Amino acid sequence: MSDNQVCYTFDAAVEMAIQMENDGFRNYLAAIRSVTDKGAREILRENALDELDHKHQLEKALLEGRMAGGAELDQTIPTMHLDYILKKKELGPQSGVREALIYAIHLEKEAVEFYGTVASGCAGAPMANLFKQLHKEESRHLQSLEDLYEQHFMTEN
Repeated sequence: MSDNQVCYTFDAAVEMAIQMENDGFRNYLAAIRSVTDKGAREILRENALDELDHKHQLEKALLEGRMAGGAELDQTIPTMHLDYILKKKELGPQSGVREALIYAIHLEKEAVEFYGTVASGCAGAPMANLFKQLHKEESRHLQSLEDLYEQHFMTEN
């Protein structure tokens, strides 16, 4: 059985999700420390705070043994898949808002793929809804970043 067909126990699955959110936060933190552009830092900071919020929700779920119900979306939000055309680059002192957005788009895409894979592997299990909800939330974040990129950096003919 491949990894994408494995469903973990609730605790193991939530621990994996906490690690995913923590890794995302650490990536944003490292990026914030490497850029000097104020706008780029703000975009990265907002996304880092989102990762902390997700991590906190997951840690509460781990304590309570279940994920609290909430603002679950009806369906996964489609994205433009800008990650396929925009190359991810490491950020540095000269990186600006455009590079920060591209970096954030790629990090969010990784989270969308992770939660989608785990949700599929857990189909029918009690924790499947948790991962479906996280998948939808990450899709929403990704779409917001792509919309921001489109608004500022993609011109119409």
